[in-house]
Amino acid sequence: MNPSVSIVDSPPTSDDVTPLTAERRIPWQRRYARLVLAIDTIVVAVAVFGSQLFWLGPHSVDVASSPLDYTTLSLVLSVAWLAALTVWGTRHPRVIGYGVTEYRVTLAASFQLFGALAIVAYLAGADVSRGYFLLSLPIGTTALLTGRAVCRLWLRNRRRHGVMNARVILVGAADENARVAAELARQPGAGLQVVGIHELAGDAATAWDDAQAASLRRLLTDLRADSVLISGGAQLEARDIRRIGWSLDPGQQHLIVAVNLTDVAGPRLHTRPVAGLPLVHIETPQFSATQRLLKRAFDIVGAATLLLALSPVFLVLALLVRASGPGPVFYRQERVGQGGTHFGMMKFRSMIDGADATLQALLAEQGREGTPLFKVVDDPRITPIGRWLRKYSLDELPQLLNVLAGQMSLVGPRPQRDAEVEFYDDDAHRRLMVRPGMSGLWQVSGRSALAWDDAIRLDLFYVENWSLVGDLTILARTFKAVLVPGDTAH
Repeated sequence: MNPSVSIVDSPPTSDDVTPLTAERRIPWQRRYARLVLAIDTIVVAVAVFGSQLFWLGPHSVDVASSPLDYTTLSLVLSVAWLAALTVWGTRHPRVIGYGVTEYRVTLAASFQLFGALAIVAYLAGADVSRGYFLLSLPIGTTALLTGRAVCRLWLRNRRRHGVMNARVILVGAADENARVAAELARQPGAGLQVVGIHELAGDAATAWDDAQAASLRRLLTDLRADSVLISGGAQLEARDIRRIGWSLDPGQQHLIVAVNLTDVAGPRLHTRPVAGLPLVHIETPQFSATQRLLKRAFDIVGAATLLLALSPVFLVLALLVRASGPGPVFYRQERVGQGGTHFGMMKFRSMIDGADATLQALLAEQGREGTPLFKVVDDPRITPIGRWLRKYSLDELPQLLNVLAGQMSLVGPRPQRDAEVEFYDDDAHRRLMVRPGMSGLWQVSGRSALAWDDAIRLDLFYVENWSLVGDLTILARTFKAVLVPGDTAH
């Protein structure tokens, strides 16, 4: 097995200096945990004492059947709440900053604490104001989740600038190293920064040996890395991976193994050790009647609410489109929907009247004829008003009518034309299992800047891993993309 060592152009930052101790090596983890603790403390104190002040007034009386007063009770409740968040591991380095686990354990810690306190108060016969408790719980929990979200935005911004990341060395075959490095570079918010590569030959016959272990240790020291990621592809046996783990400094350096599974969301993965084997269980995608009913109800309520709230905006936009030139206010284009059925997708007209007749000529002129994603660069058919509508996605608002009609969903795969569907392979046809969406993963992940394969991959990921929480997350990112469209909005 002949290793090839390379260094990624990623010099150590001020957050990654002196690999002598874990505290100096990865100080961002402890600093970030302390930041979250400070936010939690402020939020809990304001929620509990604020609820006491609002519900009971500035002169709170003693708790009935108890020597405590409400101020002391609020102090005890605040300390207990913070302790519960600690016991549940809501600030553990493996939890904070990424994924939904942090939010889930925060909710669990809060609700179970209040449940336990309610039982204790009942058994002790303490006559505590129910309004005081019922006000503290939702306000405090909502504020805690909001505080965690704000901390994550700050952390993600820091990570985009190359700091507060785990410094990772990839170990594996060249193609797998390249694939994993590309995925990690695509998602800097994951907090894994590739700083070096230890390449292994894919057809190697010898096992991991002392020379390679020494080479990896030197690479870890020279690059001040704190994690080794086994990307796969080479002939590494289980004992080889164990030896790599044994060569790392306990508690200071970490071993990560990339399972050769792509486009599978975390909630579908479960690791269960059985007979000494770390078995990974993958739940198959479910499209139950209950899920479909829940998604449809969410679409109806959401679309109806938005239509009602945005009706004045519709009127103003219709007048602007009418003033932009001859032609109808609304533009109807045939798209392929769920199950391959066709429907007329509604938009505010953003082009000159009869623009479709010149599409093929423009594509041929730019050398894009016969390719998917029929996008014309610097399209001359777009009106000045239409260019502004497209930048902020306002031309898409009439699709709320398609959502109410059951032809589209608020969130789903990108609705495409027949000519684009002709490019589908067998895998891509799975995106037609659900209704197309006004917004989706592709819209909030690059829009026009995405290649065809990336757009299809994101749509398939959505279909395979749908959840209501995921829809809410995409909608939140959609509002951000609309308000700050960036350079990918055309």
